[in-house]
Amino acid sequence: MPEWISYYAALIGKGLQTTLSLLVISALFGFALAVLVALARLSRRKWLARCALAYTSVLRGTPLLIQIYIFYYGLGSLFAQFPMIRGSFLWPYLRDGYWYIVFALVLSVGAYVGEVIRGGLLAVVKDQREAGKALGVGYRGVQRLIVVPQALRVALPTLANEYITIVKLTSLVSVISLSEILLVGQQLYTHNFLVMETMLAVAFYYVFLVPV
Repeated sequence: MPEWISYYAALIGKGLQTTLSLLVISALFGFALAVLVALARLSRRKWLARCALAYTSVLRGTPLLIQIYIFYYGLGSLFAQFPMIRGSFLWPYLRDGYWYIVFALVLSVGAYVGEVIRGGLLAVVKDQREAGKALGVGYRGVQRLIVVPQALRVALPTLANEYITIVKLTSLVSVISLSEILLVGQQLYTHNFLVMETMLAVAFYYVFLVPV
């Protein structure tokens, strides 16, 4: 196998690995956060509902790219100011920009998907909750066994669209030189000067990932 083919294959493999890891981690942890945010938005405790509303308003009201810059440059510089943090076992992770990107994506997914799940929760009729209470099921049991499963079924089409969006949003991390598939494509066409052909190949990988 020619050396340049091995080089390109290694680059593409690394880019796909980064993209998939960002997608899986942000999807799983973002979904867990979204459920908590949706329940907080519907909570009877006003302070909790207001905090959740403020969180979703800020995260949905600012571009993800700005959030990435804030977490990547802002938090990284802030943590570097504390000798206690620099000397801790967490410092190797806090120096790695990858985890700031994951954090930004998880928070963004939690805000957007949280509103989707909240809409699904509101779609579950009140009689379902009352029936659960009549059977002696507590609040947490009603939410876990009755409300949330039905809400997810209602919200599933919109959730699928949101996660398709996440796949494409991972391309934004190329602006901080994290080697996901788009940045790999940019690196390749600086060597082969085939911009259109390389970007079409990158587009193919995204088209492949979305149905999965």
